[in-house]
Amino acid sequence: MPSDEIDLATMAEILMRSSDYRVLRRLAARTEFTPSEGQATKTGILLDVETTGLNTAQDEIIELAMVKFDYLPDDSIARITDVFSSFNEPQNPIPAEITELTGIADEMVVGHRIEPEAVSAFVSDAVIIVAHNANFDRKFVERYWPVFERKPWACSATEIEWRKHGFDGSRLGYLLAGVGLFHQAHRAIDDCRALVEILSFNMPNLNRSAFAVLLERARRKTIRIWAEQSPFELKDALKKRGYRWSDGSDGRPRSWYVDVDEAHQDAEIAFLRKTIYLRDADPRQQILSAMNRFSIRL
Repeated sequence: MPSDEIDLATMAEILMRSSDYRVLRRLAARTEFTPSEGQATKTGILLDVETTGLNTAQDEIIELAMVKFDYLPDDSIARITDVFSSFNEPQNPIPAEITELTGIADEMVVGHRIEPEAVSAFVSDAVIIVAHNANFDRKFVERYWPVFERKPWACSATEIEWRKHGFDGSRLGYLLAGVGLFHQAHRAIDDCRALVEILSFNMPNLNRSAFAVLLERARRKTIRIWAEQSPFELKDALKKRGYRWSDGSDGRPRSWYVDVDEAHQDAEIAFLRKTIYLRDADPRQQILSAMNRFSIRL
């Protein structure tokens, strides 16, 4: 190893011993994380897409990246076993702002098509699909490849309370910095590799991987409760309680809604009746699980 690299490594180690400095290291791709030692494993996939825009019903995928990995009975990540990365030529030109954000230009995707058979074969043995914004990614990929409708999903951005665990936020860059790394953002495969590193990280004070925390949350059933026809003047009360707004453009009700654990279902209904409707209303409810949560089918 060159002397200048030794000096840099030594300086980094010295700085890390002081509480006055934080050292970030460039993410280096690796495949091995936790030795399996003969244990049975399951297969998961980390997925990311780059698209021509944010409209999940109309915009198009221009890049799909997937990282396949094995994980152990304690839900720790063992190893990366395969990688899939491909461009897709859209019907319309890529907007300039998307090229600026992703680095993907029209000439890079010309003639490229993501074969449905290749996607289906790659994900066939996966028992969980993870995306860092599953509410976005799942809706897009289900439009293109129905195989994703038949898989359970987890969202690493929303199904882990990152701030509660000492991170500055749920953005990928914040999480990478929290585990002492940085990377080249906004290319799909690089973001997938970054997410592997984050999910393999043992959460402070838990002695469990972030992936284990994610799966625990994703496996729960939740109830989506819709506060339809709620008075406009009470919108702040709903927002304060965690309700989000659906504008109805994707076929869902035009209404405020909230997702709660089954144990909190009765309390939420009681809140709506007492504070919002002032009567014994029966709001619309949907049961969500990893099989349909974030799906375009909702």
